Amino acid sequence: MTFSLAARCATTGMLGAVITTSSPAVGSRCIFTSARTGVVLTQFWTDPRLGPRGLALLAEGCPPDAVVAALAASTADRDWRQIAVIAPHGKPAHFTGAHTKPALAAATGSNSVAIGNILRNDTVPAAMVDAFESSGHLPFPERLLLALEAGQAAGGEERALVSAALLVSHTEAFPYVDLRVDAASDPLGELRSLWKLYAPLADEYVTRALTPAVLAP
Repeated sequence: MTFSLAARCATTGMLGAVITTSSPAVGSRCIFTSARTGVVLTQFWTDPRLGPRGLALLAEGCPPDAVVAALAASTADRDWRQIAVIAPHGKPAHFTGAHTKPALAAATGSNSVAIGNILRNDTVPAAMVDAFESSGHLPFPERLLLALEAGQAAGGEERALVSAALLVSHTEAFPYVDLRVDAASDPLGELRSLWKLYAPLADEYVTRALTPAVLAP
Protein backbone atom coordinates (compact mmCIF):
# COMPACT_ATOMS: atom_id res chain seq x y z
CA MET A 1 0.00 0.00 0.00
CA THR A 2 3.00 2.25 -0.51
CA PHE A 3 5.11 3.49 -3.39
CA SER A 4 8.32 5.44 -3.12
CA LEU A 5 11.49 6.49 -4.90
CA ALA A 6 15.00 7.22 -3.64
CA ALA A 7 17.42 9.13 -5.85
CA ARG A 8 20.62 11.12 -6.18
CA CYS A 9 21.42 14.19 -8.26
CA ALA A 10 24.52 13.73 -10.38
CA THR A 11 24.88 17.51 -10.72
CA THR A 12 24.40 18.83 -7.18
CA GLY A 13 25.12 15.78 -5.04
CA MET A 14 21.71 16.03 -3.40
CA LEU A 15 20.12 12.84 -2.11
CA GLY A 16 16.44 12.36 -1.43
CA ALA A 17 13.20 10.44 -1.53
CA VAL A 18 9.47 10.74 -2.06
CA ILE A 19 6.79 8.43 -0.72
CA THR A 20 3.02 8.10 -0.41
CA THR A 21 0.64 5.61 1.16
CA SER A 22 -2.91 5.02 2.41
CA SER A 23 -1.98 5.26 6.09
CA PRO A 24 -1.06 8.42 8.04
CA ALA A 25 2.34 9.97 8.66
CA VAL A 26 4.38 7.94 6.18
CA GLY A 27 7.19 10.50 6.15
CA SER A 28 8.01 9.93 9.81
CA ARG A 29 8.40 6.17 9.45
CA CYS A 30 9.67 5.12 6.05
CA ILE A 31 12.27 7.44 4.45
CA PHE A 32 15.73 8.24 5.78
CA THR A 33 18.62 10.22 4.30
CA SER A 34 21.93 11.72 5.35
CA ALA A 35 24.02 14.23 3.41
CA ARG A 36 26.77 12.67 1.28
CA THR A 37 25.81 9.24 2.67
CA GLY A 38 22.67 7.89 1.06
CA VAL A 39 18.97 7.13 1.31
CA VAL A 40 17.15 4.17 2.85
CA LEU A 41 13.50 3.27 2.20
CA THR A 42 11.72 0.81 4.49
CA GLN A 43 8.07 -0.08 3.88
CA PHE A 44 5.26 -2.65 3.68
CA TRP A 45 5.16 -3.71 7.37
CA THR A 46 7.60 -0.96 8.16
CA ASP A 47 10.53 -1.31 10.54
CA PRO A 48 11.86 2.26 11.09
CA ARG A 49 14.94 0.84 12.79
CA LEU A 50 16.25 -0.23 9.38
CA GLY A 51 16.65 3.39 8.22
CA PRO A 52 19.32 4.54 10.70
CA ARG A 53 20.93 1.10 10.56
CA GLY A 54 21.26 1.33 6.79
CA LEU A 55 22.64 4.87 6.88
CA ALA A 56 25.25 3.79 9.40
CA LEU A 57 26.39 1.00 7.08
CA LEU A 58 26.55 3.41 4.14
CA ALA A 59 28.64 5.81 6.24
CA GLU A 60 31.10 2.97 6.85
CA GLY A 61 31.53 2.56 3.09
CA CYS A 62 29.27 -0.41 2.40
CA PRO A 63 27.76 -0.35 -1.12
CA PRO A 64 23.96 -0.37 -1.49
CA ASP A 65 23.68 -4.07 -2.37
CA ALA A 66 25.67 -5.03 0.71
CA VAL A 67 23.57 -2.72 2.87
CA VAL A 68 20.33 -4.23 1.59
CA ALA A 69 21.64 -7.73 2.20
CA ALA A 70 22.76 -6.80 5.71
CA LEU A 71 19.43 -5.17 6.56
CA ALA A 72 17.49 -8.18 5.33
CA ALA A 73 19.77 -10.55 7.23
CA SER A 74 19.52 -8.49 10.42
CA THR A 75 15.82 -9.15 10.96
CA ALA A 76 13.98 -12.42 11.37
CA ASP A 77 10.93 -10.63 9.92
CA ARG A 78 12.51 -9.88 6.54
CA ASP A 79 9.64 -11.52 4.69
CA TRP A 80 7.40 -8.59 5.69
CA ARG A 81 9.88 -5.89 4.63
CA GLN A 82 10.43 -3.97 1.42
CA ILE A 83 13.71 -2.04 1.33
CA ALA A 84 15.62 0.15 -1.09
CA VAL A 85 18.99 1.88 -0.77
CA ILE A 86 20.93 4.40 -2.84
CA ALA A 87 24.33 5.98 -2.19
CA PRO A 88 26.21 8.85 -3.86
CA HIS A 89 27.94 6.29 -6.08
CA GLY A 90 27.28 2.74 -7.19
CA LYS A 91 24.21 0.84 -8.32
CA PRO A 92 21.01 1.25 -6.26
CA ALA A 93 19.64 -1.89 -4.61
CA HIS A 94 16.35 -3.21 -3.27
CA PHE A 95 14.76 -6.17 -1.46
CA THR A 96 11.17 -7.41 -1.29
CA GLY A 97 10.20 -10.01 1.29
CA ALA A 98 8.16 -13.08 0.39
CA HIS A 99 5.06 -11.95 2.31
CA THR A 100 4.86 -8.52 0.64
CA LYS A 101 1.41 -8.21 -0.91
CA PRO A 102 0.85 -7.70 -4.65
CA ALA A 103 0.71 -6.05 -6.94
CA LEU A 104 4.32 -5.34 -6.08
CA ALA A 105 7.36 -4.26 -8.06
CA ALA A 106 10.72 -2.53 -8.01
CA ALA A 107 12.72 -0.66 -10.63
CA THR A 108 16.15 0.92 -10.83
CA GLY A 109 17.69 3.62 -13.01
CA SER A 110 21.13 5.16 -13.24
CA ASN A 111 20.40 7.45 -10.29
CA SER A 112 17.19 6.15 -8.74
CA VAL A 113 15.34 3.18 -7.31
CA ALA A 114 11.60 2.78 -6.76
CA ILE A 115 9.60 0.17 -4.86
CA GLY A 116 5.90 -0.44 -4.27
CA ASN A 117 3.39 -2.84 -2.79
CA ILE A 118 -0.41 -3.32 -2.89
CA LEU A 119 -0.37 -1.41 -6.17
CA ARG A 120 -3.01 -1.33 -8.88
CA ASN A 121 -0.42 -2.74 -11.26
CA ASP A 122 3.27 -3.56 -11.36
CA THR A 123 4.27 -0.71 -13.70
CA VAL A 124 4.20 1.98 -10.99
CA PRO A 125 7.88 1.86 -9.89
CA ALA A 126 9.13 1.82 -13.49
CA ALA A 127 7.00 4.87 -14.28
CA MET A 128 8.51 6.67 -11.30
CA VAL A 129 12.06 5.86 -12.36
CA ASP A 130 11.35 6.94 -15.94
CA ALA A 131 9.92 10.26 -14.78
CA PHE A 132 12.90 10.98 -12.56
CA GLU A 133 15.58 9.91 -15.01
CA SER A 134 14.08 11.89 -17.90
CA SER A 135 13.80 15.20 -15.99
CA GLY A 136 17.46 15.99 -15.32
CA HIS A 137 17.09 19.62 -16.43
CA LEU A 138 14.80 20.39 -13.47
CA PRO A 139 15.66 21.05 -9.79
CA PHE A 140 16.17 17.83 -7.86
CA PRO A 141 13.17 18.19 -5.48
CA GLU A 142 10.92 18.89 -8.45
CA ARG A 143 12.16 15.73 -10.16
CA LEU A 144 11.24 13.73 -7.06
CA LEU A 145 7.73 15.16 -7.01
CA LEU A 146 7.30 14.42 -10.70
CA ALA A 147 8.30 10.82 -10.03
CA LEU A 148 5.71 10.49 -7.28
CA GLU A 149 3.01 11.97 -9.50
CA ALA A 150 4.03 9.63 -12.32
CA GLY A 151 3.58 6.67 -10.02
CA GLN A 152 0.08 7.79 -9.20
CA ALA A 153 -0.71 8.41 -12.86
CA ALA A 154 0.47 4.88 -13.69
CA GLY A 155 -2.09 3.43 -11.28
CA GLY A 156 -0.84 4.15 -7.79
CA GLU A 157 -1.97 1.91 -4.98
CA GLU A 158 -5.24 0.10 -4.48
CA ARG A 159 -6.44 2.24 -1.56
CA ALA A 160 -7.03 5.96 -1.27
CA LEU A 161 -3.84 7.86 -0.50
CA VAL A 162 -3.65 9.61 2.88
CA SER A 163 -0.07 10.82 3.44
CA ALA A 164 3.03 11.75 1.44
CA ALA A 165 6.50 13.15 2.04
CA LEU A 166 9.49 14.74 0.30
CA LEU A 167 12.90 14.52 1.97
CA VAL A 168 16.18 15.90 0.54
CA SER A 169 19.67 16.16 2.02
CA HIS A 170 22.49 18.22 0.56
CA THR A 171 25.62 19.46 2.32
CA GLU A 172 24.52 19.95 5.93
CA ALA A 173 23.50 17.66 8.77
CA PHE A 174 19.95 19.02 8.60
CA PRO A 175 17.68 18.32 5.61
CA TYR A 176 17.57 20.70 2.69
CA VAL A 177 13.87 19.88 2.34
CA ASP A 178 11.66 17.94 4.76
CA LEU A 179 7.98 18.31 3.82
CA ARG A 180 5.24 16.02 5.07
CA VAL A 181 1.52 15.67 4.57
CA ASP A 182 0.46 13.40 7.42
CA ALA A 183 -3.29 13.11 6.72
CA ALA A 184 -5.18 14.59 3.75
CA SER A 185 -7.68 13.62 1.07
CA ASP A 186 -5.21 14.71 -1.64
CA PRO A 187 -1.74 14.23 -0.14
CA LEU A 188 0.11 14.54 -3.46
CA GLY A 189 -1.62 17.82 -4.25
CA GLU A 190 -0.93 19.10 -0.74
CA LEU A 191 2.72 18.08 -1.00
CA ARG A 192 3.14 19.93 -4.29
CA SER A 193 1.53 23.02 -2.75
CA LEU A 194 3.93 22.85 0.18
CA TRP A 195 6.90 22.60 -2.18
CA LYS A 196 5.64 25.59 -4.17
CA LEU A 197 5.65 27.63 -0.95
CA TYR A 198 8.96 26.25 0.30
CA ALA A 199 11.04 26.27 -2.89
CA PRO A 200 11.77 30.04 -2.98
CA LEU A 201 12.95 29.88 0.63
CA ALA A 202 14.96 26.65 0.66
CA ASP A 203 18.38 28.21 0.02
CA GLU A 204 17.66 31.12 2.37
CA TYR A 205 16.86 28.75 5.22
CA VAL A 206 20.32 27.20 4.78
CA THR A 207 21.89 30.66 4.76
CA ARG A 208 20.04 31.60 7.93
CA ALA A 209 21.66 28.64 9.65
CA LEU A 210 25.20 29.06 8.31
CA THR A 211 25.78 32.76 7.69
CA PRO A 212 22.83 34.80 8.99
CA ALA A 213 24.78 38.08 8.91
CA VAL A 214 24.65 38.19 5.12
CA LEU A 215 20.88 38.51 5.32
CA ALA A 216 20.93 41.43 7.74
CA PRO A 217 19.41 44.68 6.36
